[in-house]
Amino acid sequence: MAPHEAVGTASGLPTPEGMQSIVADIGSDQRAFKNVPWGKPMMWIFLVSDTFIFGSFLISYMTVRMSTTVPWPNPSVVFSLEMFGENVPLLLIAIMTFVLISSSGTMALAVNYGYRRDRRTTFWLLIATAALGATFVGMQAFEWTKLIQEGVRPWGNPWGAAQFGSSFFMITGFHGTHVTIGVIFLVIVAVKVWRGDLDKQRPGFLTGRRGNYEIVETMGLYWHFVDLVWVFIFAFFYLW
Repeated sequence: MAPHEAVGTASGLPTPEGMQSIVADIGSDQRAFKNVPWGKPMMWIFLVSDTFIFGSFLISYMTVRMSTTVPWPNPSVVFSLEMFGENVPLLLIAIMTFVLISSSGTMALAVNYGYRRDRRTTFWLLIATAALGATFVGMQAFEWTKLIQEGVRPWGNPWGAAQFGSSFFMITGFHGTHVTIGVIFLVIVAVKVWRGDLDKQRPGFLTGRRGNYEIVETMGLYWHFVDLVWVFIFAFFYLW
């Protein structure tokens, strides 16, 4: 065999040698992962990194609360809502939690109907999810306004430990920002679904990536993560 000839493989295809072999090795990932959608792995990487951030916030909150010598405000009193002349503990927080958990259900249904290619139902379920998310953000804005009017600040509050205000605004604000961003992207995806963009095949670099509803599932991963984080915030911040 001549030195420049390619060596055969078990499949009968020639194996490149020299510089072609190096180029083939570098580009092998493009062949191995040719049909793998990159949206979901990238979303998982983002969610894992975000988990560390939220985890750090909650661990810092628990450390501050357990180490402070000043009495910590009672959440049942601070987050009570007056109804018919009586203060109902955690009423607004319970409603917010119900709304956000319900949005997980509509998001799961949107993914389900997306893979059935039911464009109309998927659109309305995405809009319903966005509406529930926007309702949650609106109620959180009401909660912030109420506490600010009562004197809560990042550097203090009228009920005890000064760290309560900074912990509250940092944790709920960071989560509320995630929900707001999620609502915006839900509306964008819903518009794409309504226009039929996810049903079209386009020639070129993205051939094979269109014509499916994977973006709906990727959006669902983000939304379920946001809901799950709220469960931990609800347990550690409002019930403890």
